[in-house]
Amino acid sequence: MKLLCIIGPTAVGKTEIAINIALRINGEIVSVDSRQIYRKMDIGTAKPTPEQIDIVPHHVIDCVDPDEYFSVADYQKLADKAIKDIQNRGKVPILVGGSGMYFRAVVDGLFKGPEADKDFRDKLKAEAEKKGIEYLYEKLKVIDPQASKNIHHNDLTRIIRALEVFELLGIRISELQTQWNGSKTRYDFIAFGLNRPRKELYERIEARVDKMIDNGLLDEVRSLSNYRRDLPAMNCFGYKEFFDYLDGKYDLKEAIRLLKQNTRRFAKRQLTWFKKDIRIRWIDLSENPSVEDIIIKEFEGGIL
Repeated sequence: MKLLCIIGPTAVGKTEIAINIALRINGEIVSVDSRQIYRKMDIGTAKPTPEQIDIVPHHVIDCVDPDEYFSVADYQKLADKAIKDIQNRGKVPILVGGSGMYFRAVVDGLFKGPEADKDFRDKLKAEAEKKGIEYLYEKLKVIDPQASKNIHHNDLTRIIRALEVFELLGIRISELQTQWNGSKTRYDFIAFGLNRPRKELYERIEARVDKMIDNGLLDEVRSLSNYRRDLPAMNCFGYKEFFDYLDGKYDLKEAIRLLKQNTRRFAKRQLTWFKKDIRIRWIDLSENPSVEDIIIKEFEGGIL
């Protein structure tokens, strides 16, 4: 059975559209989101609400606690299991989200990289603790400018991995990832990318942040205060800004401004990643209000 994939930048409207489509084609949703895997982090990651999950089951969310290690390979295993389970029950798996790495892991597989070097990683972690994550990110920008465009400046795990690959192989991780190009896909799939004009998308991002604040994002961040701040989960946008506020680095107004700015930048990186994939069929939501009909028609036409 062909996979239906609905991807795109944050706040573009993927969840609502995917739920409506799932109801019409007897589908269930497999999340393609690198932040929604964490338990206890609901508001800041814009997880589907309990009501939405009751309407259409969602898979591969709330998988691990914020202090548990979770790799792309771990995600791939859970996504594969969910897809198989959905198909075995005669339903349609719908991949929905905005994580480019997770999307490629499912449809194309994992690129081959060197085994982890614990000593080198510990050395970089010590540098990050002493000089800050930004210090390592600046190193990455010099060594692998392309990778730095796809990795968030607070994502310590991925920054370290990119530096580790270059240290061990003398090859940029962005070059290594080209192993995906031309490789055989793991699933037969059709992918739709949802987008909006930049101004409209940014307005939706700002409105979403305001709604998150109203829904209690600050209290959610406070509830996570016992976790180490160097954990990947705690350095997600939506959390780091408010931890810094709680630590007195700046006031609440500045934290909100930074969150909106960082979310806009994240959306831009998502689009940069996905736009390189020529297999994705892009739909401008401002020009196609009947997007659900378009997707269903093309998807069902492709599985006849």
